[in-house]
Amino acid sequence: MNQQPSATQTRHTGQRPAPLLALVVPCYNEQETLPRTLDALAELLARCKAEGRIAPESFALYVDDGSRDRTWELLAGRHQHDPYCRAISFAANAGHQNAVWAGMETARSWGVDCIISLDADLQDDIAAIPEMLERYAEGCDIVYGVRNDRSSDTPFKRGTAQFFYRLMGWLQVRLIPDHADYRLVARPVLETLPLWQEQALFLRGLFPRMGFRTARVHYRRLSRQAGESKYPLLKMLSFAWKGITSCSAAPLRLAGVMSLLCMLVALVYSLVSLATWLSGAAVPGWTSTIIVVLLLGSVQLFCLAVMGEYLAKIYTEVRRRPRYIVEKSL
Repeated sequence: MNQQPSATQTRHTGQRPAPLLALVVPCYNEQETLPRTLDALAELLARCKAEGRIAPESFALYVDDGSRDRTWELLAGRHQHDPYCRAISFAANAGHQNAVWAGMETARSWGVDCIISLDADLQDDIAAIPEMLERYAEGCDIVYGVRNDRSSDTPFKRGTAQFFYRLMGWLQVRLIPDHADYRLVARPVLETLPLWQEQALFLRGLFPRMGFRTARVHYRRLSRQAGESKYPLLKMLSFAWKGITSCSAAPLRLAGVMSLLCMLVALVYSLVSLATWLSGAAVPGWTSTIIVVLLLGSVQLFCLAVMGEYLAKIYTEVRRRPRYIVEKSL
């Protein structure tokens, strides 16, 4: 049941009372960084409670995404002496987006007023959370954490990120540039979660489409203190492609345009070859023919691959399998 804060917990700077907050933290093989994260978030919750920003019952909800190390053991040990450290564990790895979604659904079922999702490595500066709560108190239902300094990223990562956001803008996909999954989501938005049934989740493209009142809080991206990144290059590329195909049908249209252009090129080349033959000149040899054949063949294979990707998504959706299975809960 939702815990209603008393009148003394209402902050004078906003219209909403101090909320029952859940910090949703997806974890996958985070045994190296988790002790520091547990202490930092417990201290943050205690400070926000003392300042009257959040209800005393607020807690941190860790989602163990099928970790193979001591992540769950550390969470269970912490829960024994810290009742505001709660956790659920998947039976198998389901992916970061599903872990965030499971945390939101679980927190909603436990009656929270809002959640803030953040990664376990704490590269998203938790010092921005009080400002997020200020925006919530002013009536915003979604507050995006937006990076204004990516100096901790490599030049390659910064460049590819900028290219990705430009590409998504060209595809008419509504995204918040330099926003990952660090956001506050209020109860009205959480109540709409059961309406979104797609299996292939891309939360960065989903929330901007909802239409609720939003705000942005800027923060500096920090360097990772322990462990290793869970998004190497291949996984980043896969995630970007998932975002494109989940939010836009433009690749299908692009495949059609490319096929049309190649047909026009082939038609022009055929007319040129016919005119050359009619004039009695020698017809060019195999080189030009091979080039045309390879060009047409490669475009056809590309179009088939794009269509296959969308067919695979349809296949995944119609099976209606569960996104995740919760095995244990604290």
